[in-house]
Amino acid sequence: MKKVYPIFISQDNEDFLVYVPDMDIYTEGKDMADAIEMARDAIGLQGIAIEDTNGTIPDASDYETAVGKAKANTDIYDYTKGILTMVDIDFSEYRRKVDNKAVRRNVTLPNWLNVEAEKAQLNVSKLLQEALMAKLNINKY
Repeated sequence: MKKVYPIFISQDNEDFLVYVPDMDIYTEGKDMADAIEMARDAIGLQGIAIEDTNGTIPDASDYETAVGKAKANTDIYDYTKGILTMVDIDFSEYRRKVDNKAVRRNVTLPNWLNVEAEKAQLNVSKLLQEALMAKLNINKY
């Protein structure tokens, strides 16, 4: 699921401060490119957290709504003095990229097949992962 979110980037001395109004996220980067990448990363992590709690990832605001949200949140810093740009994120791809924790599954094989796999020194877990990705037509990255 790919979405595009408005973000505000404002330079404060040497830092590039970032605000993502649709998810109420704050981050920063060392330069403009890093700020955009940090925004994408923060949005992706927030999206995973929302999905993992069975929530709904918010839709992106239009420019006018994003500016309104930023103006309503100027008590600490006024991000509307920076630039408003857009950042895309593919939540499915992002999850594949960062959610690599191992999950234990029990698999039942005929004994003869297990013996042959051991003789061939096959990593059955890796082979199963590759077969599942091929069957589901999914690339790891």
